[in-house]
Amino acid sequence: MKNRIQLGLVCAVIFALVCVAAGPVRGAQDPAFATANQDYSEGRFQEAVDGYQRLVQAGRFDANLFYDLGNGWFRLGNFGQAILNYERALALEPHHPEAEANLRLARDEARALELRKTWIEKYIEAGTFIQYSIAASIAVWLAVFVSARLFFTRRRSLGPVALIIFFLIVFALASFALYTKETGSRGNSFAIVTGKEIEARLATADNASSILALPPGSEINILSERGDWIYAALPNDLRGWIPAKSVEKVRL
Repeated sequence: MKNRIQLGLVCAVIFALVCVAAGPVRGAQDPAFATANQDYSEGRFQEAVDGYQRLVQAGRFDANLFYDLGNGWFRLGNFGQAILNYERALALEPHHPEAEANLRLARDEARALELRKTWIEKYIEAGTFIQYSIAASIAVWLAVFVSARLFFTRRRSLGPVALIIFFLIVFALASFALYTKETGSRGNSFAIVTGKEIEARLATADNASSILALPPGSEINILSERGDWIYAALPNDLRGWIPAKSVEKVRL
């Protein structure tokens, strides 16, 4: 009975800490952000975009800021930049309903192409990098704590051993999720086509044969770079060369 109570308490602590980590950190609205919002509400979309971008360049990475920046670009008709910033908002806050809805709308307007995601990537997208990191850290430290207690306890039982195995499984799953988020189709190499009339080509030359036309907002994964060109994994399971200036990574 005692072991069950301990297990329940420990699980509750992990759940509470992960839930705390899930919530977005929202600071007080600063004057620059308020000014950009006012420009947007009054229809001065270019001024609003300029204001939001200055905040991003100053190192302010916030899901709502990227969402507002995406809205500004959408109003200006730049779907590539709009989709890029909606994706950045969702990278920070996966369950941002407004960003999700506007991303779908922008993709439809631009007819942007998407990379194919595996079922594992779809499942892992439910959590953020911070959530999985905290879960892995808590699990490994609790496993160490229970192991130390078991080592110095004369009377041993299966309860602590079961706890250690449970924590190690949580650590392994969280570590796998972190690895997948880092190396998967939406990992560090995930990028969005922001240029217009872009075509992926067989070689690093403008006159090389075209493989695939990429509307603004299309998704790619950068595999390597050569001068002013990048070699990328493309939608439809293709690969080709794209001008580096025409794409931007989602992760800053």
